[in-house]
Amino acid sequence: MFGTCSGWLIGQGGSTALDTLASAAFTGSPNKHQPGILLQRSFVVLTLFYLPVAVVWVYSESLFRLLGQDARLSHDSAKFLTCLIPGSLGYIYFEIMKKYLQAQGIIKPATYIMLFVSPLSALLNHLFINTLEIGLIGAPFATGICYWLSFILLTLYARFVQGYECWGGWTWACLRNLGVFARMAALGIVQLGTEFWAFEIIALIAGRLGELPLAGQSVLMTADQVLVTIPFGIGVATSVRVGNALGSKDKKSAKRHAYTSIILSVTMASIILLILILSRNHFAKLFTADPETVGYVSHVLPWVALFQIADAINGSCGGVLRGVGKQHIGAAANLASYYAIALPLGAWMAFKGLELSGLWMGQCIGMGLVASLELFFVLCTDWDEEITKALLRIEEQGPGQAAEQQHMV
Repeated sequence: MFGTCSGWLIGQGGSTALDTLASAAFTGSPNKHQPGILLQRSFVVLTLFYLPVAVVWVYSESLFRLLGQDARLSHDSAKFLTCLIPGSLGYIYFEIMKKYLQAQGIIKPATYIMLFVSPLSALLNHLFINTLEIGLIGAPFATGICYWLSFILLTLYARFVQGYECWGGWTWACLRNLGVFARMAALGIVQLGTEFWAFEIIALIAGRLGELPLAGQSVLMTADQVLVTIPFGIGVATSVRVGNALGSKDKKSAKRHAYTSIILSVTMASIILLILILSRNHFAKLFTADPETVGYVSHVLPWVALFQIADAINGSCGGVLRGVGKQHIGAAANLASYYAIALPLGAWMAFKGLELSGLWMGQCIGMGLVASLELFFVLCTDWDEEITKALLRIEEQGPGQAAEQQHMV
């Protein structure tokens, strides 16, 4: 949980700067190597972002103890995170390379690589933990190896199969305009992180409600983590398509991609809502055989189903906002809606007798506000103005041919 909300978030959130910059540069920059320069810039910036996180991981035992965790658990968790430090950098680099290829419309390789590496990760974990009897530290080493393998395989694909056209070699131009890129990456981290952190806070609150609410939340969060991949995937595709359209000065396509993604995500979410409602009395049996937990989840599930509609709008509109370079709107909407309204209200309702239903009511309200705000900004978008801004970003982030020719030795 701590690793997800800190280190891995840098890869997932920070790399969204490429959704804005690389996708527009691919279609709009006169310099065909500009996406490659942005790739290098993202390596530099996100590595710098990761360094303080790595330091926190090394000394995380004291932090866990300060938060009231068991001494043995704190020690083991810190040991796990420390061993994971090298491997997590491979994950961040994989996310960067994935975004670089996605900006060029190359989507499938990352999926195929993950399909190959995922079972390999399970085998390596079993080998290190059980066969070689390395114990706890075997898991982060096995996971880290798979992260680096994923990055290496994707890099080899880009080099020898597809995606190398935008690479002009390592150049000092990647060190220019780091501040602008860092700002956009940081906002992407906040935009995704505020939602991640909110759900972890909910898990902590659920733990204070008792064993049954905690068990119910475990079931619901496991299900939601699967379901959220649908709007998240639509949002990723949307950000790239919108960015490509802005770079090529195609206002109609940018607008069409934005609206199509919203319609598609809401349609998918409506189907999911219907399935969850119809199966509410049996849904939890997919995760547990405990009848008490199954019954408890059935009472909360309607709120989880309703949450999917708001989350779908958030996923698609968030993708549009990343495509047009307005991560700050999503970040601000999440901060205000979750931390000023949803979490306090949900916690209050939970401890006033509504328990887990109260927490998810709060989440529905919070995500509904986020979705409404983001939808408003998307519908009010001046696409001519966004094309102008995209071209200015391309010019601002571009090094010019002379600067690009200053290759690193």
